[in-house]
Amino acid sequence: MSAGGLTVVDGTQLRSLSHPLALPISDGSTVTGAQLLDFAENEASSSLFGLSLPQNLKSTALKHITGSEDDATFRIKEFDRDHASRLASDYITAIADELKDDPLVVSVLDGNTLKLFLEDEDDFAMLAENLFTDLDTEDKGKVCKGEISNALGHMGVELGVPPFSEFPQLNDILKKHGAEGEEELGQAQFAELLQQVLQDIADALAEKRIIIIQNIKIINGSKLRMLLADEKQLNGVIEKMLKEKKNLEGDRMSTTIIRGFLEKNWKDIGLPPSEANEAVVLLYDAVFADTDNSKNVVETEDEFREHVTDILEKFAEQLDANPVYHDFEN
Repeated sequence: MSAGGLTVVDGTQLRSLSHPLALPISDGSTVTGAQLLDFAENEASSSLFGLSLPQNLKSTALKHITGSEDDATFRIKEFDRDHASRLASDYITAIADELKDDPLVVSVLDGNTLKLFLEDEDDFAMLAENLFTDLDTEDKGKVCKGEISNALGHMGVELGVPPFSEFPQLNDILKKHGAEGEEELGQAQFAELLQQVLQDIADALAEKRIIIIQNIKIINGSKLRMLLADEKQLNGVIEKMLKEKKNLEGDRMSTTIIRGFLEKNWKDIGLPPSEANEAVVLLYDAVFADTDNSKNVVETEDEFREHVTDILEKFAEQLDANPVYHDFEN
């Protein structure tokens, strides 16, 4: 699933894999846990654009199929091939389930974004001019060749350029075109050199794309639904609200108290931060506006619990229909 130049990895791609998985042909009658995991992870990665799965995702998924058994112990175990095949399938299903509840947001860098700029003369001219202006901090009308590297950094993943840490070939491409050193370039020369460098980057990415996991959280109500399904955990949250309600003086409406609590504790509950963007502010307003006005002042604890649960259910419903993207860096 894609949104705004980003791709959402929510496990859907993994559910199309055959079950049970057919293990590679081997002379051995048994398969080790390490071999099983390597095979399953390679199959999952192949279905997810070649994405290298985060370790925390793999560890959590593995616990679903091993229980309390640790990773090291599972890896040295041996299984007959039928059992191993089923476990590999269960492991991939567990990864898919984890991604459904907590999707990853990735950028697939395959050179296409760069090619769009390079094929449109006007767009590229504007890009090069803006980069040159940003880099010409002394307003001399000149920048040194070494600034091409900084230009790539300014473009970044958003414009299709991978970071140096993920794409070491960048250094070779810069050397190939002499985009190093202190020799100064005018704007036209800068644009020409940049174009050559970007063309080589685009060609390299077309041969082997790079997947970058973005620092973006998709809040889709899954954590909130788990809270609502866990009576003990839900009661703990409501008890904290009740305590805060009792500590507050005056005749503040229950709805005001609940909203204030949710806005302070959004992360633990599974909500987006209310200040994230205008859409989230509207989400909070819509949920609380939808609440029965007669419940603004709640007399009993049972009524208060019912009121809180009703509000949380409305949030879960809204987030399921319209997930919120929250950038951790902002």
